[in-house]
Amino acid sequence: MSAFNTQRAPRRVQGAIGAWRDARHQPKRRPGRATLTPSEILERQRPGQVNPLRVLDTLIGLYNAQHTALEKTVSHKTRQERADFLRRFFRDLKQKAGFKTVPDPRNLGDRHIRAMVEVWQKERLAPATIQTYLSFLRGLALWLGKPGFIRTPAHYGLSPSEYQRHEYAQRDKSWTAAGIDIDAMIVQVSAYDRYVGASLRLIRTMGLRRKESVMFRPHRCVLPFEATGLAPEQREADNYVRIKEGAKGGRLRYVPLNTPERIAALEFAQAVAEGEDAHLGDPRRSLQRNLRRFDYVMAKFGITDDGLGATAHGLRHEAMIDRYMSASGGEAPPVRGGDPLPPDLDLAARLAAAQLAGHNRVRAAGAYLGFIRKL
Repeated sequence: MSAFNTQRAPRRVQGAIGAWRDARHQPKRRPGRATLTPSEILERQRPGQVNPLRVLDTLIGLYNAQHTALEKTVSHKTRQERADFLRRFFRDLKQKAGFKTVPDPRNLGDRHIRAMVEVWQKERLAPATIQTYLSFLRGLALWLGKPGFIRTPAHYGLSPSEYQRHEYAQRDKSWTAAGIDIDAMIVQVSAYDRYVGASLRLIRTMGLRRKESVMFRPHRCVLPFEATGLAPEQREADNYVRIKEGAKGGRLRYVPLNTPERIAALEFAQAVAEGEDAHLGDPRRSLQRNLRRFDYVMAKFGITDDGLGATAHGLRHEAMIDRYMSASGGEAPPVRGGDPLPPDLDLAARLAAAQLAGHNRVRAAGAYLGFIRKL
């Protein structure tokens, strides 16, 4: 452990857009609007006199960085996805839903929402996709000062099967379940692309997401337990890794370096990273290109649903199942055919898996472990 750099990561200095940011998704600065309120800006764009898509772009520029429920900003990924959806939604009102003209966002009515829901039903969109789309529209309604405008899915004629997410895993999505020799596969991938190979080792041992693994800084992220701020009774190791860059919602979590596999994965990542402040992506590429490279390598080795029957995310499932089994004394979770456990033991094991995954809710572990079975 002495080889680890346990220096606390410095606060990121704001400045020019770097490799991890894309200027296309940032609202443009308009000096002329600096002294105007959002309502005053919109008043200058009167319905019927300004292209509706231009009004939409104004709304996106004013509000897209804001979280719809909390006093914070959202990630650049959410901003991009929300902006892309809203622009497509208004175009589809004319192209797919049959409206003669694109409505001004301020004149959006219930009939427009119903018409697009019918389009989504015909296209058989996944329940999670429909829920996300309705969430984006609720955000737009809040921007317009119309809370409650977007109703429940049932109001638009959606059946529970069309909008209810499956919170519990229906099958084991791990590499083990797909019959993949994990160690051998990672060795092959590492020989082809050491950056992607290092990411896979971190996903396998620490349960990172793809983006988290690519943005991981193996030298800067290691710190002693005392610097984590965790309670003394939570101590599991002398050193921890800090996970924040690339995490959903920027939620911070710490993973203990308490197994030989995790330590080996970190040391491999440190050997691959080119510099004390380097991340695990190829420094010659942007974040977007590194993520595309990761996906390309996965496809090349057949690590897809249509190939070997598992994805890179299946390694995260593997890590969560392993964590559950270690916390439950070796008992397999329901998704792997395990027998029902005493409620307190099952709850503790699920909580351990959820925390490793970066979730605050025990229920979130069900997406990896399956239904809670009763004795």
